[in-house]
Formats: sequence, structure tokens, C-alpha cells
Amino acid sequence: MPYRSRITGTGSYAPEQVLTNFDLEKKVDTSDEWITERTGIKERRIAKDEAASDLCLEASKQALQAAGVKPADIELIIVATMSGDMPMPSTASFLQKKLGAKHAAAFDLNAACSGFLYGLSVADNFIRSGAMKTILLVGAEVMSKFIDWQDRSTCVLFGDGAGAVVLERTTGQRGILSTHLYSDGNMWDYICLPGGGSQNPPSLKTLKNKMHFVKMKGNETFKVAVRTLEKLVLDTLKKNNIKPSGLAMLIPHQANLRIIKATAERLHLPMSRVAVNLDRYGNTSSASIPIALDEVVREGKIKKGDYILLESFGAGLTWASALIKW
Repeated sequence: MPYRSRITGTGSYAPEQVLTNFDLEKKVDTSDEWITERTGIKERRIAKDEAASDLCLEASKQALQAAGVKPADIELIIVATMSGDMPMPSTASFLQKKLGAKHAAAFDLNAACSGFLYGLSVADNFIRSGAMKTILLVGAEVMSKFIDWQDRSTCVLFGDGAGAVVLERTTGQRGILSTHLYSDGNMWDYICLPGGGSQNPPSLKTLKNKMHFVKMKGNETFKVAVRTLEKLVLDTLKKNNIKPSGLAMLIPHQANLRIIKATAERLHLPMSRVAVNLDRYGNTSSASIPIALDEVVREGKIKKGDYILLESFGAGLTWASALIKW
């Protein structure tokens, strides 16, 4: 029988420090009412002295324990992040060292908020091909380090956190049914971090112009996201011959509550079947879907045989989906 990959363990971690909307009222010209109405976010977590690999480590420990897998059993570590420990080596290499996963290859993947689903597709294909049996996939971000805390259009949105999953080979009917990846580089400037790379290397000029902070065209991004995600989820279900009513849970990227509700309405899904935690974590980019997945798993909201749809949208622009039979 053909190989399939199945998620056998999940884990998540968020830093202890909580930054509320009321805290932000003291920093910038904004209000709890304004932030809540436009985004649905009430608070987010902020990493003080923790790097991305530290967040990865805690989430990974939980996922490995849930799967009953030892670090020595891991063949590949993929970390989806755009806020890694440093440009090189990879954050995955630091995680490998901290876990003691001595047999694992390791690399990072950057598709911004779609990073976890891009990584899921890569891991799934490694397993389907027969090349790997056990893979650790982590989405982790320390976005607070790359935010201009005087820019109210971005500083209210993002938070820090990590989510992890263990994927293992199976020949059964359960597991990842399909993944779907898309991008459009023509809209790269809708969400970007322009400084620090080879195009604009670190300099006094890039520091002065605040090019090392996230820049975002919020209204334009919102419009494209709503339109794109509605089509994405319907196409994913159609390709798998599943009706929206057959979904047990929709786990969307946690960016904006209005976008999430619009997608749920298009699917005629009650919000009780949609995972939402951005009110507590904000937008944790590539970490948002695995954190939400871990929560619904540990809360017992999904059971064996349920159909789960994951979907995301982020910088690039990129968007992606995955359909899973749990």
C-alpha cells in the first residue's frame, strides 16, 4: 500500500510575559476597543530572553512525548520561521543540538505565515516517497524582536510562540490527504521586512529608516486574504470530494478574526467548529496553526476519523492548505 504521513504528536509553547491591548494603549495611539474591533486580538505573548530555538525546544518536547518518540528516532527536523536565532546556521540546527537528535538532518523554511503548511507539505512528501519515517516539524516565531513599537498598524498584531508536530509513516487511511501551496511575488511589498538581507544589508541607513522592522499594507492584505482564502478552502475540499459539512474542524491561520469569520461563513461552518485563539496570542505567524492544532487536540475537540482543514495566508504573498483525516 502507498505510504501516507500521520501526525502522531502535537505540542505548543508561548512565553510567560503577556502584553495586553491596555498595555499598548500606554505605548502608542490606540485603544483596546479599536484593536478588538478590527482584529479580534486582546493580548499576545512576548519573549524576553528567549530565542526562536528556545520556543521550539519546549513545543518539541511536548510533541515528542505525545507521540512516544525519542529524539534519536527523528530523521529530519524542519523549522518554519522568519524570525530565527540568526541568519546562519539554521534554527533547526540549534534545535537539533538542544534536543540531542543526533541522527536528524535539519533545515529552516521561510514562507512567513504559511511556513508551517509549506513545511507540512515538504515533510509529507519526504514520508510519502519512502525517504523518511519520522519527522519533527516546528513553526516558531519571535516577531516581537522585529516590530516597531511606535507603529500602531503592526505592533498590535503580532506575538511570539511555537507549535510542533511529529509526523510518522503509515499505510492506513488516516493522515494527511493532500496539501496545496500557492504564491504571488507580485504582491511582495504587502507584508515585508526590507532590511538585513543582501538587497539592503545592515547599515546606519537601514537602521535610521527602520528597515529592520515588519512593514505591512493592512487594507490591501485584508482584501486579498478574504478573497483568496474562500477559494482556497473550497478548492481543497472539492479536490478531496468532501463537502464543507463534513469538516469536524477548520484550523485557520490566526491573523484576523474578521477573515476567519468570513471563511467560516462561506463554508457554512458554525464557529464552534473553527479554532480561534488569536484573542490570546495575536498573530504568531508560522506558529499560529500548530499552536491552535495542539490546543484542539488536547481539549479533545477532534477525534479519530475526523476531517480537519488547515489554511493560511502570509507574506510573499503565500497561501496554503492541508486536509487531514485525523
